Amino acid sequence: MFEKMKPLVAVGMAALMAVPSFGANHREAPITALDHPADITDFYAFRSYEPGQTDKVTFILCVDPLLEPSNGPNYFPFDPEVLYSIKVDNNNDAVADIEFQFRFQTEIRAPGVFTGFVGAGTGVNAPANAPAPAKEGDPVIPPAITSLDGPGSGGLSLRQSYTVTVVRGGQSTEWGSLFRKWAVPSNVGPRTMPEYDKLAAQGIYSSQGMRTFAGTTDDAFWIDLGATFDSLNFRTAVLTPAQDNDDATNVNADDVSGFNVNTIAIEVPITMLTRTGNMEPANSPASTIGTWATTSRPRVTVRGGASPADASSWRQVQRMGNPLINEVIIGTGSKDKFSVSEPKDDAQFASFALDPLLARAINAAFGGAVPIPPPPRTDLLPLVTYAPPIAPVGTAAGPVADLLRLNIGVMPTPFGNQKRMGLLAGDGAGFPNGRRVGDDVTDIAARAVAGVLTGIATFTGAPNNRIGDGVNANDVPYQNKFPYVAWAHSGRSSRHVDPGEAGCGTGNCPQ
Repeated sequence: MFEKMKPLVAVGMAALMAVPSFGANHREAPITALDHPADITDFYAFRSYEPGQTDKVTFILCVDPLLEPSNGPNYFPFDPEVLYSIKVDNNNDAVADIEFQFRFQTEIRAPGVFTGFVGAGTGVNAPANAPAPAKEGDPVIPPAITSLDGPGSGGLSLRQSYTVTVVRGGQSTEWGSLFRKWAVPSNVGPRTMPEYDKLAAQGIYSSQGMRTFAGTTDDAFWIDLGATFDSLNFRTAVLTPAQDNDDATNVNADDVSGFNVNTIAIEVPITMLTRTGNMEPANSPASTIGTWATTSRPRVTVRGGASPADASSWRQVQRMGNPLINEVIIGTGSKDKFSVSEPKDDAQFASFALDPLLARAINAAFGGAVPIPPPPRTDLLPLVTYAPPIAPVGTAAGPVADLLRLNIGVMPTPFGNQKRMGLLAGDGAGFPNGRRVGDDVTDIAARAVAGVLTGIATFTGAPNNRIGDGVNANDVPYQNKFPYVAWAHSGRSSRHVDPGEAGCGTGNCPQ
Protein backbone atom coordinates (compact mmCIF):
# COMPACT_ATOMS: atom_id res chain seq x y z
CA MET A 1 0.00 0.00 0.00
CA PHE A 2 2.92 2.33 0.62
CA GLU A 3 3.66 2.64 -3.12
CA LYS A 4 0.38 4.50 -3.54
CA MET A 5 1.04 7.12 -0.88
CA LYS A 6 1.07 10.73 -1.98
CA PRO A 7 4.20 12.86 -1.48
CA LEU A 8 4.06 15.62 1.10
CA VAL A 9 4.14 19.26 0.16
CA ALA A 10 7.42 21.12 0.50
CA VAL A 11 8.25 22.48 3.91
CA GLY A 12 8.52 26.24 4.36
CA MET A 13 8.18 28.86 7.04
CA ALA A 14 4.41 28.99 6.56
CA ALA A 15 4.27 25.30 7.43
CA LEU A 16 6.43 25.86 10.48
CA MET A 17 3.91 28.37 11.75
CA ALA A 18 1.23 25.66 11.63
CA VAL A 19 3.15 23.04 13.62
CA PRO A 20 0.95 21.98 16.55
CA SER A 21 1.79 20.77 20.05
CA PHE A 22 3.80 17.59 20.58
CA GLY A 23 1.55 16.02 23.12
CA ALA A 24 -2.06 15.46 23.81
CA ASN A 25 -5.15 16.57 21.95
CA HIS A 26 -5.86 19.99 23.45
CA ARG A 27 -7.90 21.62 20.64
CA GLU A 28 -5.92 19.85 17.94
CA ALA A 29 -8.58 19.87 15.19
CA PRO A 30 -10.88 22.63 13.89
CA ILE A 31 -14.11 20.74 14.54
CA THR A 32 -13.31 19.88 18.16
CA ALA A 33 -12.00 23.36 18.88
CA LEU A 34 -15.66 24.34 18.61
CA ASP A 35 -16.97 21.37 20.58
CA HIS A 36 -15.08 21.22 23.87
CA PRO A 37 -17.15 18.53 25.66
CA ALA A 38 -16.47 16.14 22.76
CA ASP A 39 -12.78 17.04 22.49
CA ILE A 40 -10.55 14.20 23.70
CA THR A 41 -7.54 15.72 25.43
CA ASP A 42 -5.75 12.49 26.35
CA PHE A 43 -6.16 8.75 26.22
CA TYR A 44 -4.22 6.31 28.41
CA ALA A 45 -4.03 2.52 28.46
CA PHE A 46 -1.67 0.56 30.68
CA ARG A 47 -1.39 -2.55 32.76
CA SER A 48 -2.48 -1.56 36.25
CA TYR A 49 0.40 -1.01 38.65
CA GLU A 50 -1.58 -0.67 41.87
CA PRO A 51 -0.45 -3.53 44.14
CA GLY A 52 -2.90 -6.41 43.93
CA GLN A 53 -4.36 -5.21 40.62
CA THR A 54 -1.61 -6.11 38.17
CA ASP A 55 -3.82 -8.65 36.40
CA LYS A 56 -5.94 -5.72 35.14
CA VAL A 57 -5.67 -3.03 32.47
CA THR A 58 -6.69 0.57 33.11
CA PHE A 59 -8.08 2.85 30.40
CA ILE A 60 -8.43 6.59 31.01
CA LEU A 61 -10.29 8.95 28.67
CA CYS A 62 -10.01 12.71 29.31
CA VAL A 63 -12.17 15.31 27.57
CA ASP A 64 -12.89 19.05 27.61
CA PRO A 65 -9.48 20.77 27.67
CA LEU A 66 -8.10 23.53 29.87
CA LEU A 67 -10.92 23.77 32.39
CA GLU A 68 -10.40 26.70 34.74
CA PRO A 69 -11.28 25.38 38.23
CA SER A 70 -12.85 28.68 39.36
CA ASN A 71 -15.09 29.08 36.33
CA GLY A 72 -18.55 28.77 37.94
CA PRO A 73 -21.45 28.85 38.36
CA ASN A 74 -22.13 25.86 36.09
CA TYR A 75 -18.63 24.43 36.03
CA PHE A 76 -18.03 21.54 33.63
CA PRO A 77 -20.46 18.63 33.52
CA PHE A 78 -20.14 15.82 31.00
CA ASP A 79 -22.41 16.32 28.00
CA PRO A 80 -25.45 14.00 28.09
CA GLU A 81 -25.62 14.31 24.30
CA VAL A 82 -22.17 12.77 23.83
CA LEU A 83 -21.42 9.05 23.70
CA TYR A 84 -17.97 8.48 25.22
CA SER A 85 -16.39 5.20 24.09
CA ILE A 86 -13.23 3.19 24.69
CA LYS A 87 -12.56 0.56 22.01
CA VAL A 88 -10.25 -2.46 21.88
CA ASP A 89 -8.97 -4.44 18.89
CA ASN A 90 -7.60 -7.83 19.91
CA ASN A 91 -7.26 -9.60 16.55
CA ASN A 92 -5.12 -7.09 14.64
CA ASP A 93 -7.69 -5.81 12.14
CA ALA A 94 -8.14 -2.28 13.59
CA VAL A 95 -11.84 -2.96 14.22
CA ALA A 96 -13.30 -2.86 17.72
CA ASP A 97 -13.88 -6.28 19.30
CA ILE A 98 -14.79 -4.82 22.70
CA GLU A 99 -16.27 -1.41 23.45
CA PHE A 100 -16.98 0.35 26.74
CA GLN A 101 -19.63 3.03 26.33
CA PHE A 102 -20.36 5.79 28.84
CA ARG A 103 -23.56 7.87 28.88
CA PHE A 104 -24.35 10.65 31.36
CA GLN A 105 -27.57 12.04 32.74
CA THR A 106 -27.88 15.42 34.44
CA GLU A 107 -30.28 16.54 37.14
CA ILE A 108 -30.74 19.97 38.72
CA ARG A 109 -31.86 19.28 42.26
CA ALA A 110 -32.20 22.90 43.39
CA PRO A 111 -33.37 24.87 40.35
CA GLY A 112 -33.77 28.10 42.33
CA VAL A 113 -30.11 28.21 43.44
CA PHE A 114 -27.80 30.40 41.36
CA THR A 115 -24.86 27.97 41.29
CA GLY A 116 -24.42 24.26 40.75
CA PHE A 117 -22.82 23.63 44.14
CA VAL A 118 -23.33 25.34 47.48
CA GLY A 119 -22.70 24.50 51.13
CA ALA A 120 -20.92 25.58 54.30
CA GLY A 121 -20.20 23.91 57.63
CA THR A 122 -23.31 22.37 59.14
CA GLY A 123 -25.49 24.83 57.27
CA VAL A 124 -26.10 28.58 57.56
CA ASN A 125 -29.44 30.00 58.73
CA ALA A 126 -31.04 33.40 58.26
CA PRO A 127 -29.93 36.08 60.77
CA ALA A 128 -32.28 38.13 62.91
CA ASN A 129 -32.45 40.98 60.39
CA ALA A 130 -33.34 38.79 57.42
CA PRO A 131 -36.09 40.51 55.34
CA ALA A 132 -39.56 38.94 55.33
CA PRO A 133 -40.90 36.48 54.55
CA ALA A 134 -37.79 34.75 55.93
CA LYS A 135 -37.39 34.67 59.67
CA GLU A 136 -34.45 34.09 61.94
CA GLY A 137 -33.28 30.50 61.90
CA ASP A 138 -34.66 29.60 58.47
CA PRO A 139 -32.12 27.51 56.51
CA VAL A 140 -30.40 29.51 53.75
CA ILE A 141 -27.19 27.68 52.90
CA PRO A 142 -27.16 23.86 53.18
CA PRO A 143 -24.38 21.97 54.94
CA ALA A 144 -21.07 21.48 53.13
CA ILE A 145 -21.06 18.78 50.47
CA THR A 146 -19.52 15.60 51.89
CA SER A 147 -21.32 12.92 49.89
CA LEU A 148 -22.37 12.23 46.31
CA ASP A 149 -25.71 10.85 47.50
CA GLY A 150 -27.82 10.78 50.63
CA PRO A 151 -26.95 12.85 53.74
CA GLY A 152 -24.26 15.40 52.95
CA SER A 153 -25.26 15.80 49.30
CA GLY A 154 -27.93 18.47 49.77
CA GLY A 155 -25.81 21.24 48.27
CA LEU A 156 -25.04 19.15 45.19
CA SER A 157 -27.58 20.73 42.87
CA LEU A 158 -25.88 19.97 39.55
CA ARG A 159 -25.49 16.20 39.75
CA GLN A 160 -24.67 13.63 37.11
CA SER A 161 -25.06 9.87 37.02
CA TYR A 162 -23.82 7.58 34.29
CA THR A 163 -24.17 4.13 32.80
CA VAL A 164 -21.46 1.83 31.45
CA THR A 165 -22.32 -0.51 28.61
CA VAL A 166 -19.97 -3.29 27.48
CA VAL A 167 -20.36 -4.30 23.82
CA ARG A 168 -18.86 -7.63 22.70
CA GLY A 169 -19.75 -9.59 19.59
CA GLY A 170 -22.63 -7.23 18.89
CA GLN A 171 -24.14 -7.90 22.32
CA SER A 172 -24.56 -5.04 24.81
CA THR A 173 -24.52 -5.51 28.56
CA GLU A 174 -24.93 -2.73 31.10
CA TRP A 175 -22.21 -3.06 33.71
CA GLY A 176 -23.12 -2.67 37.37
CA SER A 177 -26.76 -1.95 36.58
CA LEU A 178 -27.85 -2.81 40.14
CA PHE A 179 -26.49 0.47 41.47
CA ARG A 180 -26.34 4.05 40.33
CA LYS A 181 -22.96 5.57 39.57
CA TRP A 182 -22.38 9.25 40.34
CA ALA A 183 -19.87 11.50 38.59
CA VAL A 184 -17.55 13.48 40.87
CA PRO A 185 -18.17 17.24 40.61
CA SER A 186 -15.56 19.94 40.17
CA ASN A 187 -13.69 21.00 43.30
CA VAL A 188 -15.42 24.28 44.11
CA GLY A 189 -13.39 25.07 47.21
CA PRO A 190 -12.84 24.27 50.90
CA ARG A 191 -16.02 25.87 52.24
CA THR A 192 -18.34 24.07 49.86
CA MET A 193 -16.40 20.79 49.73
CA PRO A 194 -14.12 20.73 52.80
CA GLU A 195 -12.83 17.17 52.32
CA TYR A 196 -12.73 16.94 48.57
CA ASP A 197 -10.32 13.98 48.44
CA LYS A 198 -12.77 11.85 50.41
CA LEU A 199 -15.66 13.08 48.27
CA ALA A 200 -13.80 12.22 45.05
CA ALA A 201 -12.89 8.75 46.32
CA GLN A 202 -16.61 8.00 46.67
CA GLY A 203 -16.75 8.12 42.86
CA ILE A 204 -14.85 4.83 42.50
CA TYR A 205 -17.23 1.92 41.86
CA SER A 206 -16.40 -1.80 41.85
CA SER A 207 -18.36 -4.77 40.52
CA GLN A 208 -17.61 -8.07 38.78
CA GLY A 209 -13.85 -7.54 38.83
CA MET A 210 -14.09 -4.11 37.24
CA ARG A 211 -13.72 -0.58 38.58
CA THR A 212 -14.87 2.71 37.13
CA PHE A 213 -14.60 6.41 37.89
CA ALA A 214 -15.95 9.54 36.20
CA GLY A 215 -15.54 13.14 37.22
CA THR A 216 -13.52 16.31 37.04
CA THR A 217 -9.81 15.83 37.85
CA ASP A 218 -6.45 17.50 37.43
CA ASP A 219 -5.26 17.55 33.81
CA ALA A 220 -2.58 14.85 33.96
CA PHE A 221 -0.78 16.21 30.90
CA TRP A 222 2.12 18.67 31.02
CA ILE A 223 3.85 20.78 28.35
CA ASP A 224 5.29 24.24 27.62
CA LEU A 225 2.47 25.05 25.20
CA GLY A 226 3.43 28.67 24.65
CA ALA A 227 6.95 27.87 23.49
CA THR A 228 5.78 24.99 21.29
CA PHE A 229 3.19 27.04 19.43
CA ASP A 230 5.67 29.89 18.91
CA SER A 231 7.09 28.04 15.91
CA LEU A 232 8.97 25.53 18.08
CA ASN A 233 10.59 28.31 20.09
CA PHE A 234 11.64 26.01 22.93
CA ARG A 235 13.17 27.71 25.96
CA THR A 236 15.36 24.63 26.47
CA ALA A 237 15.46 22.84 23.13
CA VAL A 238 18.08 20.27 24.07
CA LEU A 239 18.21 19.09 27.67
CA THR A 240 21.47 18.55 29.50
CA PRO A 241 22.03 15.00 30.78
CA ALA A 242 21.23 16.18 34.31
CA GLN A 243 17.99 17.84 33.21
CA ASP A 244 16.99 14.83 31.14
CA ASN A 245 17.58 12.39 33.98
CA ASP A 246 15.53 14.40 36.49
CA ASP A 247 11.98 13.08 36.28
CA ALA A 248 10.65 15.31 39.07
CA THR A 249 11.85 18.84 38.26
CA ASN A 250 10.73 21.24 35.56
CA VAL A 251 13.15 23.69 33.99
CA ASN A 252 10.31 25.55 32.27
CA ALA A 253 6.69 26.36 32.99
CA ASP A 254 3.93 23.78 32.60
CA ASP A 255 1.23 25.70 30.75
CA VAL A 256 -1.37 23.06 31.67
CA SER A 257 -0.67 23.42 35.38
CA GLY A 258 -3.67 24.30 37.50
CA PHE A 259 -6.21 23.24 34.87
CA ASN A 260 -8.75 20.43 35.14
CA VAL A 261 -10.32 18.03 32.65
CA ASN A 262 -13.26 15.65 32.75
CA THR A 263 -12.01 12.10 33.21
CA ILE A 264 -13.47 8.65 32.63
CA ALA A 265 -11.47 5.66 33.93
CA ILE A 266 -12.22 1.97 33.77
CA GLU A 267 -10.17 -1.00 34.95
CA VAL A 268 -10.92 -4.47 33.58
CA PRO A 269 -9.36 -7.95 33.85
CA ILE A 270 -6.76 -8.76 31.21
CA THR A 271 -8.59 -11.99 30.42
CA MET A 272 -11.54 -9.90 29.28
CA LEU A 273 -9.41 -8.20 26.62
CA THR A 274 -7.37 -10.92 24.91
CA ARG A 275 -8.85 -12.84 22.00
CA THR A 276 -7.98 -16.10 23.78
CA GLY A 277 -9.51 -15.10 27.09
CA ASN A 278 -6.20 -15.96 28.77
CA MET A 279 -3.29 -14.14 30.38
CA GLU A 280 -0.88 -14.17 27.44
CA PRO A 281 2.92 -13.97 27.89
CA ALA A 282 4.71 -11.00 26.33
CA ASN A 283 6.09 -13.13 23.47
CA SER A 284 2.69 -14.40 22.39
CA PRO A 285 1.18 -13.05 19.13
CA ALA A 286 -2.08 -12.69 21.10
CA SER A 287 -0.52 -10.49 23.79
CA THR A 288 -0.84 -7.12 22.06
CA ILE A 289 -4.06 -5.15 21.80
CA GLY A 290 -4.81 -1.92 20.00
CA THR A 291 -7.05 0.61 21.68
CA TRP A 292 -8.53 4.03 21.06
CA ALA A 293 -11.23 6.36 22.33
CA THR A 294 -14.03 8.16 20.52
CA THR A 295 -16.70 10.73 21.19
CA SER A 296 -19.90 10.79 19.17
CA ARG A 297 -22.99 12.95 18.87
CA PRO A 298 -26.45 12.37 17.43
CA ARG A 299 -26.80 12.89 13.70
CA VAL A 300 -29.11 15.79 14.55
CA THR A 301 -28.68 17.67 17.81
CA VAL A 302 -31.51 19.76 19.25
CA ARG A 303 -30.45 21.73 22.31
CA GLY A 304 -32.69 20.76 25.20
CA GLY A 305 -34.08 17.85 23.20
CA ALA A 306 -34.12 14.17 24.03
CA SER A 307 -31.07 11.98 23.62
CA PRO A 308 -31.02 9.49 20.73
CA ALA A 309 -32.46 6.10 21.51
CA ASP A 310 -30.37 3.89 19.21
CA ALA A 311 -26.73 3.69 18.21
CA SER A 312 -27.50 4.09 14.50
CA SER A 313 -28.06 7.80 15.06
CA TRP A 314 -24.56 8.42 16.47
CA ARG A 315 -21.89 10.17 14.40
CA GLN A 316 -18.27 10.24 15.51
CA VAL A 317 -16.81 13.65 16.36
CA GLN A 318 -13.34 12.78 17.64
CA ARG A 319 -10.99 9.86 18.16
CA MET A 320 -7.60 9.33 19.74
CA GLY A 321 -5.18 6.44 19.89
CA ASN A 322 -1.56 7.55 20.03
CA PRO A 323 -0.92 10.92 21.70
CA LEU A 324 0.78 12.40 18.65
CA ILE A 325 -0.82 11.30 15.38
CA ASN A 326 -3.55 13.90 14.80
CA GLU A 327 -1.74 16.81 16.39
CA VAL A 328 1.77 16.46 14.94
CA ILE A 329 1.45 14.10 11.97
CA ILE A 330 -1.86 14.87 10.24
CA GLY A 331 -2.04 18.10 8.24
CA THR A 332 -4.52 20.74 9.36
CA GLY A 333 -6.59 20.34 6.19
CA SER A 334 -7.08 16.64 6.97
CA LYS A 335 -7.56 16.79 10.74
CA ASP A 336 -11.36 16.87 10.74
CA LYS A 337 -11.50 14.04 8.20
CA PHE A 338 -9.13 12.06 10.40
CA SER A 339 -11.23 12.76 13.51
CA VAL A 340 -14.41 11.28 12.02
CA SER A 341 -12.82 8.33 10.19
CA GLU A 342 -12.20 4.79 11.41
CA PRO A 343 -8.73 3.41 12.23
CA LYS A 344 -9.12 0.61 9.70
CA ASP A 345 -9.18 3.25 6.96
CA ASP A 346 -6.00 5.04 8.04
CA ALA A 347 -4.00 3.96 4.99
CA GLN A 348 -5.35 7.17 3.42
CA PHE A 349 -3.28 9.15 5.95
CA ALA A 350 -0.17 6.91 5.92
CA SER A 351 1.89 9.31 3.81
CA PHE A 352 1.87 11.77 6.70
CA ALA A 353 3.57 9.19 8.92
CA LEU A 354 6.16 8.06 6.37
CA ASP A 355 7.49 11.60 5.82
CA PRO A 356 6.25 13.61 8.80
CA LEU A 357 6.28 17.35 8.35
CA LEU A 358 7.11 17.78 12.03
CA ALA A 359 10.48 16.07 11.57
CA ARG A 360 11.37 18.42 8.74
CA ALA A 361 10.16 21.37 10.82
CA ILE A 362 12.47 20.38 13.69
CA ASN A 363 15.37 19.98 11.26
CA ALA A 364 14.72 23.42 9.74
CA ALA A 365 13.85 25.28 12.95
CA PHE A 366 17.19 24.35 14.51
CA GLY A 367 19.23 25.16 11.42
CA GLY A 368 20.07 21.56 10.58
CA ALA A 369 21.61 20.89 14.01
CA VAL A 370 19.10 18.06 14.45
CA PRO A 371 19.55 15.57 11.59
CA ILE A 372 16.53 13.50 10.60
CA PRO A 373 16.18 10.21 8.72
CA PRO A 374 15.18 10.26 5.06
CA PRO A 375 11.73 9.00 4.03
CA PRO A 376 10.08 6.59 4.00
CA ARG A 377 10.08 6.64 7.81
CA THR A 378 9.56 2.94 8.41
CA ASP A 379 11.01 3.45 11.92
CA LEU A 380 7.62 4.91 12.87
CA LEU A 381 5.69 1.80 11.84
CA PRO A 382 5.50 0.43 15.45
CA LEU A 383 3.22 3.39 16.19
CA VAL A 384 0.77 2.54 13.41
CA THR A 385 1.05 -1.26 13.05
CA TYR A 386 1.52 -4.28 15.32
CA ALA A 387 5.32 -4.46 15.23
CA PRO A 388 8.34 -4.82 17.53
CA PRO A 389 9.42 -3.53 20.00
CA ILE A 390 5.82 -3.43 21.28
CA ALA A 391 4.27 -6.46 19.61
CA PRO A 392 6.48 -9.58 19.56
CA VAL A 393 8.00 -11.02 16.41
CA GLY A 394 5.43 -13.13 14.61
CA THR A 395 2.48 -10.85 15.36
CA ALA A 396 0.29 -10.02 12.35
CA ALA A 397 1.06 -6.38 11.52
CA GLY A 398 -2.52 -5.53 10.54
CA PRO A 399 -3.45 -2.43 8.54
CA VAL A 400 -1.85 0.97 9.10
CA ALA A 401 -4.00 2.41 11.89
CA ASP A 402 -3.75 4.93 14.72
CA LEU A 403 -4.16 2.61 17.68
CA LEU A 404 -2.39 2.84 21.02
CA ARG A 405 -0.70 -0.57 21.11
CA LEU A 406 -0.30 -2.28 24.48
CA ASN A 407 1.49 -5.55 25.06
CA ILE A 408 -0.43 -6.67 28.12
CA GLY A 409 1.99 -9.53 28.71
CA VAL A 410 4.63 -7.05 29.89
CA MET A 411 4.57 -6.77 33.67
CA PRO A 412 3.86 -3.25 34.98
CA THR A 413 6.71 -1.23 36.44
CA PRO A 414 6.09 -0.33 40.10
CA PHE A 415 5.01 3.26 40.59
CA GLY A 416 8.23 4.42 42.24
CA ASN A 417 10.46 2.89 39.53
CA GLN A 418 8.73 4.27 36.46
CA LYS A 419 10.70 6.37 33.97
CA ARG A 420 9.05 9.35 32.31
CA MET A 421 10.72 8.46 28.99
CA GLY A 422 9.09 5.03 29.04
CA LEU A 423 10.38 2.57 26.48
CA LEU A 424 13.17 4.96 25.41
CA ALA A 425 14.57 4.80 28.96
CA GLY A 426 14.36 1.01 29.19
CA ASP A 427 11.02 1.03 31.03
CA GLY A 428 9.22 -1.57 28.93
CA ALA A 429 5.80 -0.86 30.44
CA GLY A 430 5.83 2.79 29.29
CA PHE A 431 4.88 4.67 26.14
CA PRO A 432 4.77 3.75 23.33
CA ASN A 433 3.90 0.38 24.90
CA GLY A 434 0.57 1.76 26.02
CA ARG A 435 0.61 5.05 27.89
CA ARG A 436 0.66 5.79 31.62
CA VAL A 437 -0.26 9.15 33.13
CA GLY A 438 3.40 9.81 34.02
CA ASP A 439 4.85 9.13 30.57
CA ASP A 440 6.40 12.25 29.00
CA VAL A 441 4.82 11.84 25.59
CA THR A 442 5.91 15.35 24.58
CA ASP A 443 9.62 14.51 24.73
CA ILE A 444 9.15 10.91 23.58
CA ALA A 445 7.18 11.98 20.51
CA ALA A 446 9.67 14.73 19.63
CA ARG A 447 12.55 12.28 19.79
CA ALA A 448 10.65 9.61 17.88
CA VAL A 449 10.00 11.89 14.92
CA ALA A 450 13.66 12.97 15.11
CA GLY A 451 14.64 9.37 14.46
CA VAL A 452 15.62 7.76 17.77
CA LEU A 453 13.59 4.64 16.91
CA THR A 454 15.78 3.94 13.87
CA GLY A 455 18.58 2.41 15.91
CA ILE A 456 21.04 4.34 13.70
CA ALA A 457 23.76 6.16 15.65
CA THR A 458 23.30 9.38 13.63
CA PHE A 459 19.79 9.78 14.98
CA THR A 460 19.90 7.99 18.33
CA GLY A 461 22.61 10.14 19.89
CA ALA A 462 22.71 13.79 20.94
CA PRO A 463 21.03 16.12 20.22
CA ASN A 464 18.18 13.92 18.91
CA ASN A 465 18.00 11.87 22.10
CA ARG A 466 17.72 14.93 24.37
CA ILE A 467 15.15 17.08 22.58
CA GLY A 468 12.60 18.32 25.10
CA ASP A 469 10.52 21.23 26.30
CA GLY A 470 12.04 21.27 29.78
CA VAL A 471 8.79 20.18 31.45
CA ASN A 472 9.42 16.75 32.96
CA ALA A 473 6.68 16.34 35.55
CA ASN A 474 3.10 17.15 36.40
CA ASP A 475 2.40 20.07 38.70
CA VAL A 476 0.77 17.84 41.34
CA PRO A 477 1.57 14.24 42.31
CA TYR A 478 -0.32 11.41 40.65
CA GLN A 479 -1.98 8.69 42.68
CA ASN A 480 -0.36 5.26 42.77
CA LYS A 481 -3.76 3.61 42.66
CA PHE A 482 -6.93 3.71 40.59
CA PRO A 483 -7.88 6.05 38.96
CA TYR A 484 -4.21 7.17 39.07
CA VAL A 485 -4.83 10.80 38.09
CA ALA A 486 -4.72 13.56 40.73
CA TRP A 487 -7.98 14.93 42.08
CA ALA A 488 -9.33 18.23 40.75
CA HIS A 489 -7.73 21.57 41.61
CA SER A 490 -9.68 23.78 44.00
CA GLY A 491 -11.50 26.65 42.36
CA ARG A 492 -10.71 28.97 45.24
CA SER A 493 -6.97 28.28 45.47
CA SER A 494 -5.90 27.03 42.04
CA ARG A 495 -3.03 28.71 40.23
CA HIS A 496 -1.12 28.41 36.99
CA VAL A 497 2.67 28.42 36.63
CA ASP A 498 3.84 31.26 34.38
CA PRO A 499 6.96 31.47 32.20
CA GLY A 500 9.87 32.84 34.18
CA GLU A 501 8.83 31.28 37.46
CA ALA A 502 11.14 28.87 39.22
CA GLY A 503 11.07 25.32 37.86
CA CYS A 504 8.01 23.50 39.13
CA GLY A 505 7.80 19.73 39.32
CA THR A 506 5.73 17.14 41.09
CA GLY A 507 4.35 18.57 44.30
CA ASN A 508 6.80 21.49 44.60
CA CYS A 509 5.02 24.30 42.75
CA PRO A 510 5.37 27.71 44.46
CA GLN A 511 2.21 28.53 46.38
